[in-house]
Amino acid sequence: MKYSNLAALLSFNGGFVDTAGFLGLQGLFTSHVTGNFVTLGATLVFGTRGVTAKVLALPEFIVVVALASLAAVAFAKRGRAALRPLLVGEVTLLIAFFALAVAFGPFPDSDAPAAVLTGFAGVAAMAVQNAVQRSQLTRMPPTTVMTSNTVQVVLDAVDLLRAPELDRAGQLHARFGRTLTIILFFAAGCAASALLYAWIGFWNLALPVAVGAVSAMGRTDTEPF
Repeated sequence: MKYSNLAALLSFNGGFVDTAGFLGLQGLFTSHVTGNFVTLGATLVFGTRGVTAKVLALPEFIVVVALASLAAVAFAKRGRAALRPLLVGEVTLLIAFFALAVAFGPFPDSDAPAAVLTGFAGVAAMAVQNAVQRSQLTRMPPTTVMTSNTVQVVLDAVDLLRAPELDRAGQLHARFGRTLTIILFFAAGCAASALLYAWIGFWNLALPVAVGAVSAMGRTDTEPF
């Protein structure tokens, strides 16, 4: 599996899991720290539920990213590629998110212990994906946050329209295509998650588990960027 294909699958899952968490856990973003700051502020102002999960999401996210980073370093010291084990870890957490959500959801109160535990599993899975992005897929666009990707696509498009004869036009075309693909897959994940959630509720999380398994099983360890 090419790294670009892997990044596209991870982007689909990023959008899917984030949307499922937002819909099913009263505004909890599993991979978007900025979004949790915003929804936490709204929750505090309007007195709605979900404060506990949103407050705890940030320290949990930090801890899991740190642990994933340490795991990657440990694998490197042993001369082993870390990408596959980290992806397997993410899939394991996605399975936990799926199982907990189906077993205990829906959650009228997202501050209930079962809801907080379920949210923890989703946040942990996406924290690992963020760590994979930063440590293993450093040349690929982000797969969980689309703001920087959108800015990059616009800048590259402007440069190509302004001066298509630029010496680096080939590089710009390649980056534009990679980044746009990531954005489209993320958007597709969001749309699919919302539609399936409206239809089958948290059972929709079976799809990102399957996509994650395909990502983890792909032969990416020995392929170049």
